[in-house]
Parts: sequence; structure tokens; C-alpha cells
Amino acid sequence: MIRDYCPDVIVNAAAYTAVDKAESEYDRAYQVNAVAVAFLAEEAEKLGAWLIHYSTDYVFDGLQAGFYTETDQTNPQSVYGKTKLLGEEAIKNSACRYLIFRTSWVYASRGENFAKTMIRLAGERDQLRVVDDQVGVPTSAELIADITAHCVYQVIHNKALSKQAVGLYHLVPSGEISWHGFAQFVLKEARCLGGKMGVKPENIQAICTEAYPLPAKRPKNSRLSANKLQQ
Repeated sequence: MIRDYCPDVIVNAAAYTAVDKAESEYDRAYQVNAVAVAFLAEEAEKLGAWLIHYSTDYVFDGLQAGFYTETDQTNPQSVYGKTKLLGEEAIKNSACRYLIFRTSWVYASRGENFAKTMIRLAGERDQLRVVDDQVGVPTSAELIADITAHCVYQVIHNKALSKQAVGLYHLVPSGEISWHGFAQFVLKEARCLGGKMGVKPENIQAICTEAYPLPAKRPKNSRLSANKLQQ
């Protein structure tokens, strides 16, 4: 299909993102997050096209203090994180022109995501327990799309910039919050918009990661610095 269309820009928004399911479906996650990405990079190189690809905070182990930069050591702890990192490396090892955007805690009005899940559960239950010792930067799909569009425009029309723009960037807004704090914020906003819920934001119970065990290990610190992208 890529050869038929001969695009100037390929935006790869596809990924295997079922983080826990990936622990028992390594091959499928590997095919989507690594092998397919390597093919895209190869085809982009042949066409001289730009490849825009999205990665994740899960490439880090979350043990570092402060905000992670693009040059910090990666150490993924889950199948999802490992396969996403392999995808990054496949692109870097190719000779294509690329922009890799690492992002985190993505939410939107569509699809499955934390914000929508919290609103749904608050309408079904009278109690919610949410992890409070994992901290990150919630990022809207709208922001990701908007920044991507601006960056694509720049690398296509600004020849001087396009020569030095190739690389890896963290694409997140500023700030930080825990999952518990994010859940409270989401429910407060939903109530202001008329949402009917059985759980009040202030009544969401804060718990530690160990109290809510999941198949895939999550980084406790998912804070990404977007300074490089801003500059």
C-alpha cells in the first residue's frame, strides 16, 4: 500500500497497547510494535518519506527521580515497553527521516482510556480505589495530533530545520499528577458537565501499587520532560 501511494509522510498511529494482555501475547505485540515498524522505516527510507511514530513512557523503569529526558537510560519492565523500545531502535537503525514522539497516559473522548474508564466505573459503583504512588503526565490525543500536524508542516516547509529535526522527542504537556489525582480531576470535570455518578471525587480511595497487582509492571515515575520539543 505504501508503494502504491508513495506518500511524503507516513504517520504510524498503530500499536499493540493492551499492556497486561501483552504479557501473554509477546509474539503479537512484537509483530505490531517492532516488526511492522521496521518495515515502515524501510519503506520510508526507499521513498525518502518522513516517518512519524509514537512511543511510550513504558520504555523507562520509573526508578529515576525527576523528569525523564530523551537521553536517559531506558529499561522497560513489561512486554509492551520492550516491544515499543524495539520499534524505536528499528527506526533509529534505519536511514529514514523520522520523528519519534514518546508520550504518556493518553486520554481522549474516543477509544479505551483511563479517563473514560473512571467515568464509567463511577456511574456503576459506589466506591473506587485508584493507585496513588504512580506519577506521570496525562496527554490528550488532541494535543498529540495538533503538535504532530505542526511538526510535519515544519519539516516539510522549513528545509533548514528539516535537516536537524530528525530524532526522538517527548510529547507531553507540562505538569504532573498521580493516577488518583487524575481520577479526582476527571470526575470533578464530569460532574460539572452534568454527569451522574455514585462516587464523589473526594471519596476515591488512594491505594499503593502493590494493593492492585496487574500482570504488567508499571513505572512508578512516568514523568517526561518536553523541553527538547519546546526548544
